[in-house]
Amino acid sequence: MRITRVLSAATLMLGLAVTPAVADSSPSPSASQDGDAPTQAGTSFRTATEIEQGQTATASASTGDYLYWSFPADAGQRPTAKATVKLPDTHAAETWQIDVYDGLRRRQACQSGAQTRTAAADATSVELACVLRTVHAWSEPWANDPLPGTYYIRLTVVDVPTSDLGLPIGAEVRVDSKDIGGAAAVDGSLAEPLVPGIAVKSQEDEESSSASAVLSSIEPEDGWASGWWSDRWVWTAIGGALAALAGVGGYALTRGAGRPSRMPPGA
Repeated sequence: MRITRVLSAATLMLGLAVTPAVADSSPSPSASQDGDAPTQAGTSFRTATEIEQGQTATASASTGDYLYWSFPADAGQRPTAKATVKLPDTHAAETWQIDVYDGLRRRQACQSGAQTRTAAADATSVELACVLRTVHAWSEPWANDPLPGTYYIRLTVVDVPTSDLGLPIGAEVRVDSKDIGGAAAVDGSLAEPLVPGIAVKSQEDEESSSASAVLSSIEPEDGWASGWWSDRWVWTAIGGALAALAGVGGYALTRGAGRPSRMPPGA
């Protein structure tokens, strides 16, 4: 009976350990409705239009313009930036490109996606995509790993005839992320996310409680460092519970049935 109670308790621990993993795997709701999405783009890093993940931002511009948007990305996320350029009715062959920069304005490599595409003269639109590497909570100073903070999208044409410069175009941009979870967890974290003006805000918060002007006001829906809990903790708990079950099972197999049946009565 004692072994049965121990096995029941270990099974209950295993069930409690698996429950958070199931709850954590559910998809998160969209950050906001497209009705609130911006309808213009910035022309530099400092004037980049802020968008949230899950929004489809639009903008009207001219061929040859540099268009900038910014969005937040937290640890454990793998962002995918997509852009669609609606071309004028008459144009020559054009090559468009989407680039993504982190909070330090370092250009981040795309691990997949069509980052550069050439639109034929009869094309009505061109679609671009850039799948970034997973954002890490911490990295070595010499590394170029994606870190939590503000990211910038730059959309522009890189090869266009002079006759097409200034022609009107329309742009759509959207950013979605896949939650990688404990597979991307590392030991360590940044003191502050790489957000423009975060150091000034932190200093003013220490001196006074008045509102401060920050260059970037966007952040993840659950706040920064929302990925401190990962399924790596869950699998650690599951491993401990399985080890306890193995220990109990091994003890039950090796302890025997107690007093041997052929033992003399007086022994």
